[in-house]
Amino acid sequence: MSDNTKVKSTHWADITADKIIRERGMKDHYTCASGITPSGTVHIGNFREIISVELVVRALRDKGENVRFIYSWDDYDVFRKVPQNMPEQEKLKSYLRKPITLVPDVLGNEESYAAANEKSLEALLPTVGVFPEYIYQAKRYRNSEYAEGIKNALVHQDVIRRQLNESRTSDLPADWMPVSVFCTSCDRDTTKVTGWDGDYGVSFECECGHSETVDLRKTGAVKLPWRIDWPMRWKQEDVDFEPAGKDHHSEGGSFDTARKTGKEVYDHEPPVTFQYDFIRIKGRGGKISSSSGEVISLPDVLEIYQPEIIRYLFAGTRPNTEFAISFDLDVLKIYEDYDKCERTYFSKPETPKALKNWEKQARIYELSQVGEVPVEMPYQMQIRHLCNLLQVHSGDIDAVINSLKDLKASQEERFRQRCACAWGWVKEFAPEDFRYSLRTPDDGTIELDEKNLTAVRRLALLVEKNLESMDEKEFGTNVYDMMKDLDLESADFFTAVYQALISKEKGPRLISFLYILGKEKVLSLLKLY
Repeated sequence: MSDNTKVKSTHWADITADKIIRERGMKDHYTCASGITPSGTVHIGNFREIISVELVVRALRDKGENVRFIYSWDDYDVFRKVPQNMPEQEKLKSYLRKPITLVPDVLGNEESYAAANEKSLEALLPTVGVFPEYIYQAKRYRNSEYAEGIKNALVHQDVIRRQLNESRTSDLPADWMPVSVFCTSCDRDTTKVTGWDGDYGVSFECECGHSETVDLRKTGAVKLPWRIDWPMRWKQEDVDFEPAGKDHHSEGGSFDTARKTGKEVYDHEPPVTFQYDFIRIKGRGGKISSSSGEVISLPDVLEIYQPEIIRYLFAGTRPNTEFAISFDLDVLKIYEDYDKCERTYFSKPETPKALKNWEKQARIYELSQVGEVPVEMPYQMQIRHLCNLLQVHSGDIDAVINSLKDLKASQEERFRQRCACAWGWVKEFAPEDFRYSLRTPDDGTIELDEKNLTAVRRLALLVEKNLESMDEKEFGTNVYDMMKDLDLESADFFTAVYQALISKEKGPRLISFLYILGKEKVLSLLKLY
């Protein structure tokens, strides 16, 4: 809201922003962090963390704060499993236990499998208004930028062992060390740390037979395990806010232990956080799992939902609430809910009671926008009506746009995007009884009994005489009067007309459908009888 400084927002992103400022104190800038291992396609469940951080970043910036929004690619993690949907399975298996940044891109020409997954998401995030600063952990480790952080973990290994043991069913072995090593000969993590000299020297031996002592200041081979790497980076980047999934936030989970390590080992107060819940997929098969390859990705969702509506789904739902990304008929309701929110934003009420609800919806609408909030209400068309128009025109978006008389040039780009999404849904996910294609005169006629044949001919006369001169209500009254005169059951008559128009027994609400088709199209089919 342009005047939101006067109102205490109750939106969860603004509440979180207030908490960050309150708990971290006034700072030159606040660092908000997110990240993931690019072990496969980044799915819509992973996207929940990215967009949740971005919404908090916006809330902070709306309060006039400077924010650094970082996104870490954990591309120095181990390649543990070949996704089922990848080609060249045997080739990829030969890279197991190596850093994923060394795995080749078997689908394209990127420098690695990790880079391919990274670049595909990086290219797409601006579409939904997300612009982080990317950090590539493989590069950081290989440049020995974490030498001091790794040494600090080794110095405090007894503390870390105690912290980790508190959440384990069995204690770590006495010779455990808080580092792992990628062999400098075979690149795999099939190594055992055999010694540390108390300074920067770490010794290891590998299953391949190689052994060596490396200097943390000069090697990229030594890495911290995730639970220690995380708090080390909180210190390194001075992170003020980072959420995590409920699996990480469980008692004894990685956030729990990272919080302790951050305080006791790295002398850093853990960031402000919240727990976000999982996302279900409704109306489409496949479980969310990057490693299996059976995922619903952001590109999949963008084929059906406009970017603003994707943002709306997340902005309008508290992060700790599970919800579904739908591909079934719920898609229509989600569009309708967004349109209602949009209409609310552009019709600010005067009374204080109504204003309170308006403020809540207005804030959700603001945060749903990819860029600046539109200065005028975007062109709205009821989504069911749009789906019908697109089917009448066989998915020809230009034909749909040319049929509209009130669409402004400034509104066309966003409306065209909505058309593309609506048509994508109709083709791929709409139920069979929702889909249809218009018959053409070349298809000929269908067989009708005498009574329905007479009715279809009478309807053609009504259309020719009155469709363009009457409104829908008046024309509908004429149609029902005709059915009464002919002693026709409405169900039988409607079935006959639908068959003549779309070769189906059911279809969109008939009178409205006739107006969508227009006089010329309707007569081209009905006058065949």
